[in-house]
Amino acid sequence: MSAAKDRLVIFDTTLRDGEQSPGASMTKDEKVRIAKMLEKMRVDVIEAGFAIASKGDFEAVKAVAEAVKDSTVCSLARAVKGDIERAAEAIKPANRGRIHTFIATSPIHMKYKLQMQPEQVLDEAVKAVTLARNFTDDVEFSLEDASRSDFDFMCRIIEATIKAGAGTINLPDTVGYGEPGEYGRMFKRLIEAIPNADRAIFSTHCHNDLGLAVANSLSAVMHGARQVECTINGLGERAGNAALEEIVMAVRTRQDMMPVETGINAEHIVPTSRLVSSITGFPVQPNKAIVGANAFAHESGIHQDGILKHRETYEIMRAEDVGWNTNKLVLGKHSGRAAVKARFEALGIIFDNKDALDAAFMRFKDLADKKHEIFDEDLQALVSEMEPQDVVDHYQLTSMSLNTQTGTKPHATVLMSVDGEDFTAEAKGSGPVDATFKAIESVVNSGTSLKLYSVNAITQGTDSLGDVTVRLEKNGHIVNGVGADTDIVVASAKAYMHALNLLATEGGKSHPQHGGI
Repeated sequence: MSAAKDRLVIFDTTLRDGEQSPGASMTKDEKVRIAKMLEKMRVDVIEAGFAIASKGDFEAVKAVAEAVKDSTVCSLARAVKGDIERAAEAIKPANRGRIHTFIATSPIHMKYKLQMQPEQVLDEAVKAVTLARNFTDDVEFSLEDASRSDFDFMCRIIEATIKAGAGTINLPDTVGYGEPGEYGRMFKRLIEAIPNADRAIFSTHCHNDLGLAVANSLSAVMHGARQVECTINGLGERAGNAALEEIVMAVRTRQDMMPVETGINAEHIVPTSRLVSSITGFPVQPNKAIVGANAFAHESGIHQDGILKHRETYEIMRAEDVGWNTNKLVLGKHSGRAAVKARFEALGIIFDNKDALDAAFMRFKDLADKKHEIFDEDLQALVSEMEPQDVVDHYQLTSMSLNTQTGTKPHATVLMSVDGEDFTAEAKGSGPVDATFKAIESVVNSGTSLKLYSVNAITQGTDSLGDVTVRLEKNGHIVNGVGADTDIVVASAKAYMHALNLLATEGGKSHPQHGGI
């Protein structure tokens, strides 16, 4: 890294803010898998969750803190004593832990949400930072809705919280209201006006409601911010957050303009993007920058001609630099256990015991009998489909058959078990998937509402593994079930069963955060 460049801290909040996307809730094991990939990418700070939100969130933050060795592990906490103590307990196993506490500072939030006077807000902020410093030297303080906050009040609360021990000050554009020039200048003015600003790193956290999250974040960096909070694939509530891959590659590609460098290993960007997409069931749009399927595709004859003559005519980055086509090893049915295990490990998937590896290898062999070549995406889908140890298989698919014919309604017959008892069900539907779901429901009578049905072809070809996400809601609880198979209808049934098992095991999961930045 050049001595002339400052270090830009990359703070990933996929596991916390990204999980606030409706239906994007992740299990503890899924969070750990993503965290290990983020660590492999050399992300500086991983915000693992909001520990006070639920027992599941607490356990997930703690599990990430235990699994991650190199990155700092962070938990969010409101400026409330119980929140901060719970966050401190969750990050205790981490080699490096951070408590990220926040309170709203805009007039509209203070008046209508908090129902507090500015002096009360300032007092609560200082008390929160002071308490957090009792547990860790690494404390971050966020001014929720900073882009709509009064400048003089921000100066006062930032100076006071830095004095109380906050080493990072975050100025979120919570509702995506900011404009790049205005937002960047806010950082410059604050850094120049606050006497002790040199004792803290200033951070940006931008939402994408107007499509300006990345632009606002980079503008803040150009005006003095040295931490960017972002998510893989731009995941997040409403329109999402600033996308990590876009921030990192913009900084890397425009070093002629940027006063900073990151420590990110960009070759892991695409594999991590695919992992997050597979786990959350949120597909990546083909024209998405950096990680979309068309990001490095050239259709125009003029563009193709230019690329063939000299790549830089139409490409400003190399596809392989962000992880496209870096895997030269294609697995098949003759591949042995050692090769499969090595490939899983290269993807950041480590099995806790021999039984778990054996189960994954058996799934690999079953898939290898159905399709000729197996790619990284297939392996990730296989693992995503496997039930975590804390999910009980109340419902299991034994077999199924379909009768479809043009001009008649599809008919599905499903053989399944419920807590070990076998049931056979039949139903007709508007399509084969609809008939299958109706057959399952005739047995379970779950009382759930189907909120999302998503199918994604994992790789190219008609023998591609289909990855299906089924999002179910019941009494305000939302779960994502996932299933993978070369037969889309079978994958759909598996995903439906998985979602039902999640609901039966843990009752689903409420929206993961009471308040946000």
